[in-house]
Amino acid sequence: MRAEQLRQVPVPDLHRLFLEEERELPSGGLRALKDDPRAGARAIAERIEKRNHRAQAEGRRLTRLCAFEQVLWDQGVLHVAGVDEVGMAPLAGPVIAAAVVFPPGTRICGINDSKQLTPEERCELEPEIRASAVAVGIGRAEVHEIDSINIYRAGLLALRRAVEALDPQPQHVLVDARKLDGIRVPQQPIIKGDAKSISIGAASIVAKVHRDRLMAHHEVEYPGYGFASHKGYPTAEHLEALERLGACPLHRRSFAPVARKLGLIPVQQELFEKLP
Repeated sequence: MRAEQLRQVPVPDLHRLFLEEERELPSGGLRALKDDPRAGARAIAERIEKRNHRAQAEGRRLTRLCAFEQVLWDQGVLHVAGVDEVGMAPLAGPVIAAAVVFPPGTRICGINDSKQLTPEERCELEPEIRASAVAVGIGRAEVHEIDSINIYRAGLLALRRAVEALDPQPQHVLVDARKLDGIRVPQQPIIKGDAKSISIGAASIVAKVHRDRLMAHHEVEYPGYGFASHKGYPTAEHLEALERLGACPLHRRSFAPVARKLGLIPVQQELFEKLP
């Protein structure tokens, strides 16, 4: 189809072809639709133009998001792992970390810091990340470890375990604002790395989806706490359930709200100083 033939195509067919099926316009086609005397055709041109602008903006964002990886890929470092953790602030459940290694040149539209995405967006991206990755590793720090060594060290432990779970092992590790002990390859801490590195952003998504599913499973094991909805975070619903039911084995005894309920001295009081 040539651009000059677009005026003979009914508007509903134009809508189906170029908006629903997202077929490529012929050369000069956008200009032809903009000049079409039919209002419906001109509206389609406007929507196509906006879609193109969004795609171009996303392409530029992804280029920036791959900047840390690209420097390493260009140096011949092919297995670059991004690693991130979730579950530092909840009153219950483990810390979960994920590590992701992408092939050089990987671009996945929509990847971002998991906190900037909806649950639906994360669940949609997670299988695409896994399918595109060379390797994905999951690490966790259990509740008893959190209570024993403190939440900060538990987070580092989960991150290290995620890296160790990768197969093949990485040649370089990008970490979200941390430095990991026991990692034998070069590593680079990046402040706010989950929004600046495609690998770290992907790891944050995989870790979040994994932990959310785990906490939903624990809702069946420990009914009444609302773990499926709040995932163990200190929401009003969770604090009320803790008051009503007491602590369960998933609860972190060193965290102030749980410790107070059990009549213990809180070890990690500072995490909750701002809570009402």
